[in-house]
Amino acid sequence: MRRSWLPLVLSAVLLTAACTESKPQPAAGGSAAPGVSAGPAGPDYSVWAAGRSTPVADPMYANYGNPGVDVLHYGLELAWQPDSKTLNGVATLQLRAAADLSEVKLDFSKAYAIDGVTLNGAATSGTVAGTKLTVAAAVAKDAFATLVVKYHGTPATVPMPSHRDDVEPLGLTVTKDGGLWTMQEPYGAGTWYPANDQPSDKALYDIAVTVPEGWSAIANGTLKSQDGNTFKYSATEPVASYLTTLAVGKYQKETATGPHGIPLTYWYRQGPDDKALPYLRKSPQYLEWLEKHFGPYPFDSAGVLMVPSVSGMETQQMITMGLPDYGSDANFKSGFEADLLHEYSHQWFGDAVTPTNWNDLWLNEGWASYAQHLYTNERDKVTAKQWEDWARGVDARLRKNLGPPGKPRADSFAESNVYMCPALMLHQIHKQIGDAAFFSLATDWAQKNRGTTQDRASFIAFVNQHTGKDFTSLINTWLDSPTTPK
Repeated sequence: MRRSWLPLVLSAVLLTAACTESKPQPAAGGSAAPGVSAGPAGPDYSVWAAGRSTPVADPMYANYGNPGVDVLHYGLELAWQPDSKTLNGVATLQLRAAADLSEVKLDFSKAYAIDGVTLNGAATSGTVAGTKLTVAAAVAKDAFATLVVKYHGTPATVPMPSHRDDVEPLGLTVTKDGGLWTMQEPYGAGTWYPANDQPSDKALYDIAVTVPEGWSAIANGTLKSQDGNTFKYSATEPVASYLTTLAVGKYQKETATGPHGIPLTYWYRQGPDDKALPYLRKSPQYLEWLEKHFGPYPFDSAGVLMVPSVSGMETQQMITMGLPDYGSDANFKSGFEADLLHEYSHQWFGDAVTPTNWNDLWLNEGWASYAQHLYTNERDKVTAKQWEDWARGVDARLRKNLGPPGKPRADSFAESNVYMCPALMLHQIHKQIGDAAFFSLATDWAQKNRGTTQDRASFIAFVNQHTGKDFTSLINTWLDSPTTPK
């Protein structure tokens, strides 16, 4: 997620800061509880093995997510009617019980009426209360099941737990002209589909969206086909629920090619987004720079979706970007490019490798912020020392006002301390081991852990093993100290 800073000038440059488990193995078989077995004609769940996770309860937002459920795959069939502002949906979830379940609970909005629920083809009941959909079904640990939920209603957002200056409600937002868009970190996916809305449960996705004639539908993943007014997207690499996106509107579409043939797509609104186009078209340049430092782009497509927001989000394969007020044309030129580079860098740090829980948001934002500043410092000829002198002043103020980055507050999600403070920590490691070793470390972290979730302990172990040095104290001090370490 982008973090827009108050104006801070360094060498006449506006610097902005935008925004565990092992590699997935083939899904193991399991016996279903009575009445829950898919039977001999049931699906082959091994085809969704890449979506297997080890879910854990999130300590910051315990009301979201269910560590007893491991969703392997979401198949979403959606239809949007802008005149009535009605979303009709059929969500088909292939899941594994990570624990013995007496019922299946998922995150879902009470704004929707449930039109029908089946589990392995058998009708069952589903009720929504608060933020939870509860399905009456017992599933034994390690058994697989297919859950289908049919629903309709008008989307409703939920509050964002933050004091940021670009705070907006989370989830699927309906625009005045009947369009849709969403940003939903740390939770909010349940505002448009039944989800296990926690970062530790990554899954595969197929999303089909039907819209009126002349409208377009955009989602995360790769656009596989457009059949009439139905747009079909597929994500074949695992995705955390907060990294999914959906937009509907009267969009223009532009395609391009990135490094080694990566297909790129830019979706924009003619008029409101015109000034962003020159920077969207520089996407191949941004990806080339990132690949040079962090290894191959981790997905099979990339792109940017412009929405009427003041923020930005690293939604997987299809970045969701708004247009905040940067204050001047010069600041826009510097700031929007930096923010876009930040969100692209998240495809390596946050998307391919995702934090296991929200205490470790610094793993996303520290890496993306450091990548952003390396890029802008190179662009604007700012030395590493000039940047560090400036960054230490910022770090000190952030720790004083918001606390250390390794202990974020639940009511202050994604505030500036989880961006600059860990970026400065990474800079300390960089200084100690040098360019070659540091970028080798960064590349291996992103590439060797691709598709997984990671946490502080696994990061420390990785750094120590990769460098042959003990950085445990340095990392813990920078993450936990109430003041800037010397």
